[in-house]
Amino acid sequence: MTNGKPVVVRGAMKPISTLGKPLKSVDLNTKETAEAGWERSDISAISAASVVMENVIGFEIARALLEKFGGDSVREIRGNYENYLAMARRLPLS
Repeated sequence: MTNGKPVVVRGAMKPISTLGKPLKSVDLNTKETAEAGWERSDISAISAASVVMENVIGFEIARALLEKFGGDSVREIRGNYENYLAMARRLPLS
């Protein structure tokens, strides 16, 4: 639950697993040594991290919503949420 202010989230993601120099490898067909190909060359994971964080946060918000207002159907969850709002509007209860 928040007080209406923005929710601040901190997150971390592992670095991109890219080597700047290809490693030595073996061609399984010819059995000769070769250099592995350069698979990735992106230097920033910010765009990927934003997608990951958006989905992780969405999942956690949905989990918290179901924990508070859970039910067996969307209709039941919506009813539980609407009942909660109606009660909150009548606060403080005397």
